[in-house]
Amino acid sequence: MNFKHILTVSVAVVFSCATSLAQSLSPSTKTHWDKGTLVVESPARPAGQQNVLGLTAPKISTVRVAFVGLGMRGPGAVERFTHIPGVQIVALCDYVEARAEGCQKYLRSAGLPPADIYSGEKGYEEVCKRADIDLVYVATDWDHHFPVAKCALENGKHTAIEVPSAMNLEQCWELIDLSEKTRLHCMILENCCYDWYELNTLNMAQQGVFGEVLRGEGAYIHNLDDFWDYYWKNPDGSDPDKLGWRMKYNMENRGDVYATHGLGPVALAMNIHRGDRFTTLVAMDTKSAHGKEYVEKKTGKPCTNYRNGDQTTTLMRTQDGKVVEIQHNVMNPQPYNRLYKLTGTKGYATKYPEQHYALDKSQLTASGVAPKVDDLSSHGFLPAAEQQALVAKYTHPIIKKYGEMAQKVGGHGGMDFFMDARLIYCLQNGLPLDMDVYDLAEWCCLAELGSLSMDNNCCAVAFPDFTRGYWNVQNGYQFAWANPAEEAIAEAAAIASTEAQKADCAKRKLWEKYDKAKEKAAKKAKK
Repeated sequence: MNFKHILTVSVAVVFSCATSLAQSLSPSTKTHWDKGTLVVESPARPAGQQNVLGLTAPKISTVRVAFVGLGMRGPGAVERFTHIPGVQIVALCDYVEARAEGCQKYLRSAGLPPADIYSGEKGYEEVCKRADIDLVYVATDWDHHFPVAKCALENGKHTAIEVPSAMNLEQCWELIDLSEKTRLHCMILENCCYDWYELNTLNMAQQGVFGEVLRGEGAYIHNLDDFWDYYWKNPDGSDPDKLGWRMKYNMENRGDVYATHGLGPVALAMNIHRGDRFTTLVAMDTKSAHGKEYVEKKTGKPCTNYRNGDQTTTLMRTQDGKVVEIQHNVMNPQPYNRLYKLTGTKGYATKYPEQHYALDKSQLTASGVAPKVDDLSSHGFLPAAEQQALVAKYTHPIIKKYGEMAQKVGGHGGMDFFMDARLIYCLQNGLPLDMDVYDLAEWCCLAELGSLSMDNNCCAVAFPDFTRGYWNVQNGYQFAWANPAEEAIAEAAAIASTEAQKADCAKRKLWEKYDKAKEKAAKKAKK
């Protein structure tokens, strides 16, 4: 560990407006009209580039990780990673040095060595230039997801990005090109794909419990009144009214700017770009009432330029004739709701407000569960006993492998741990990650596509094919697993790596040295 670096890194804390102000509409997006549909044109794949479907990279026995963005979501990720064997946390980076420094407590508690601390405008650039980092985990504010991820990929690092991972089509295409060019993973950190109900329901869908899934629904309905003032307020002059980055972004941009929680799990169940693809989108929104009112109360001035409606609804149709509905509402008083509904030819799943399944007697029997009641029909939900038996039969392999630890570690009920554990598992075993850069683009592009629709009288917008012609190559969505022998070897090496780190930390008394160096620096600063 570089103690000198930790104590001397100090860079200007002013982000340039050019990199900090991502917007949902890309100046480079090209469109044309075709029979009343606004067609979004896809840029040609650069010569020599190949798609990254099923991308694998060499196995990484010990995954060396840097975290960038340690405000609201990042600290939890750092803590979770201390529970995953075979991880070495190399660097902690945040705009504010104290926030990065504050995450050292998780490493100390776990007996792991201190990480190097980076902060300020160019802190993440210095992190990405290091040769001893394999993965950059990005959990900044939305404006900085893309510049950090781009820098990481350009410097040869696998990248995992909090949601939304890209704010517009231009960023989507650039991340796709970087992943294809560098052959590096670029994963969207969509934790809702790993929630317990979503995993089990995906397993059921893949094994035909619902027949052919024809329709899906997802949403992010979460009144954020209690949170608005806690979002970071960029001091670079771009937020003079101190609205915080999230309220400011909703004021300036139209469309579903946070679609991935609702869309991700549905897209996986529908095999998007793995045998089917989105082709057409239509979006509608309400007027802005609550958001506009909040800004006016906050600033004491009339707000005449609030772009995003309180509620946005997006409808999409696939090549295979299926339909997905996605909703976004962070303004109005409603119970938290991500909808997550699948309608199939033989069954139905719904998560909110309560988790239920609807199958008739014959389909439940065909799915391997013997009903205990005679008059079972799909007009009502399964009784508790039948539902419990169905879930037990179709418990997802990820839950079987990591469920006990996920309950202990937590992170939105454990789904965050599932996500992180799978990310590291795939890197250690040299497997394709659970989500690729095309998932990232398909789930994040709703903001710009929806805005284009609504700004043109809620017209139909043709969905770009982010795979550029390869959406039908893979036959269905699958999680990748190593064979048992190779998995055991990787897990043994991971455990040994973590034990060695802890032993070395204790032997060299790294935390004592760290504390003394900090104390010395503090005294010097007072002089």
